[in-house]
Amino acid sequence: MPWARHNSRFTAAFEDTAAWLAAHASASTVAELLRTTWRAVSGIIGRVVADRAGTVDRLAGLTQIGIDEIAYRKGHRYLVIVVDHDSGRIVWSGEGRRKQTVEAFFAALGPQRAAALTHVSADGADWIGDVVAAHAPHALRCLDAFHAVGWVTDALDARVPQLGVDTVREYGL
Repeated sequence: MPWARHNSRFTAAFEDTAAWLAAHASASTVAELLRTTWRAVSGIIGRVVADRAGTVDRLAGLTQIGIDEIAYRKGHRYLVIVVDHDSGRIVWSGEGRRKQTVEAFFAALGPQRAAALTHVSADGADWIGDVVAAHAPHALRCLDAFHAVGWVTDALDARVPQLGVDTVREYGL
């Protein structure tokens, strides 16, 4: 049927609406608004995502990206996350906190699209910086604010004991 997805009892338009609402509210809220169950909403989300998965190139048009890692679970398990600063959306993720993971992102991006990058923000990790320098040497590399503030705070903490009590009081350090 041209108006419905496979294994669905809803129209494609209804499912698209439900999926859009689910991106902005909880499944139970969407279920209440659309007078269905949260299980039906979960199924709708799965079908819409599967339907659209191969049609969107998340890496197209990237110019300003951020690269960082995030821990999940216990035992030092990490994901490398790449975000598009223009849209604020996650465009790529990969398991592991190492050079090979960042290399995999740039392999997916390709040399032509890597050349279009103008800004790359990341922390000061060598395993990120070395790969960015190799694949996008012309891109302006920026430190993320979290790590920059942390390094400045650490530098001030290391300097304050050498200044003396009078200097600390005078400058409010």
